[in-house]
Amino acid sequence: MTTSGSLMRSEIAEAPAVFARSVTAAVPSALKSLDIASTRAFYTIARGSSDAAANILSYEFMRETGKPMTSLPPSIFSLGRGVDLAGTVSILVSQSGASDDLVRSAKGARSSGGTVIGLINQAGSPIESVTHLTLPIGAGPELAVPATKSVIGSIAAGTALLSAIIPDYASRAASSAATIAALDGATHPDTKSLVSALLRAQHVYVIGRDTGYGAAQELALKLKETCALHAEAYSSSEVLHGPLQLATNPLLILILDTGQAEVQSSLDTAEARFRAIGGTVHRLRPSDVGAADLTPAAAAALLLYLCYPLVLATALALGHNPDRPATLSKVTQTT
Repeated sequence: MTTSGSLMRSEIAEAPAVFARSVTAAVPSALKSLDIASTRAFYTIARGSSDAAANILSYEFMRETGKPMTSLPPSIFSLGRGVDLAGTVSILVSQSGASDDLVRSAKGARSSGGTVIGLINQAGSPIESVTHLTLPIGAGPELAVPATKSVIGSIAAGTALLSAIIPDYASRAASSAATIAALDGATHPDTKSLVSALLRAQHVYVIGRDTGYGAAQELALKLKETCALHAEAYSSSEVLHGPLQLATNPLLILILDTGQAEVQSSLDTAEARFRAIGGTVHRLRPSDVGAADLTPAAAAALLLYLCYPLVLATALALGHNPDRPATLSKVTQTT
């Protein structure tokens, strides 16, 4: 019998090694037969935490390839008749590779003329039998319902794919993986004050930009599913429109800062505006644990590694079992 949170704790602890291993894993040779060079667009298809990882990868792919990459809702295929995907690559991200709507999406994307690549953790999954090729996430069995190491592994597997497509990116990705591997066991220096802030909070905004926005989506989801805490993710630019008004009521703001020079002005502006109207603001950076020169995707993965223990500690303090949230299951079947 396991104690509450023990599975999630042990799986978080595995994440740095998973990331380092998956980033540098060999990409299937079949990738060479795919006409990636003439691809007109990339799409991601995923749900939940996998969709947050896909969001992180989208920013990284667009920056490195110069081609559009965005999310397609699975319902386009599971409920609708699909769309023309000729000349495109669809990347399906899934821990289990077993959700019916994602299996139908993989079949639909392929029959619509697109190349289909799976980033899957479970070997021999139904999705794997449909894709043109599959890159293993390589996280190993994940027993806690909330995904942690498989999310970070998904980012890593996507990074390995991008390294194969853009060789100049590979050395930067490998260097980032080594940095994260060396941070095995690191915790955020403000863990105590961050957990205290979360325990006092009723509403949380998680703010990011670029790959940090995908990390913000994942952290907000984790706060909902493990702590039953209302949390919403926003881009630091979008939040300054209507959502800013909610900060006139008690609101905790967590800013996930990947350290990219390009996003500093936007994050600085959001932080200043929230502080000016009395919001409680915490800004988390890779540099908090001495990490520097990471790719933006690796920086987002590291921020998640530092934030997952905060979620775990908050859930336990609130009396929840984060390994088994009452209303959730490991494989979610939707249409």
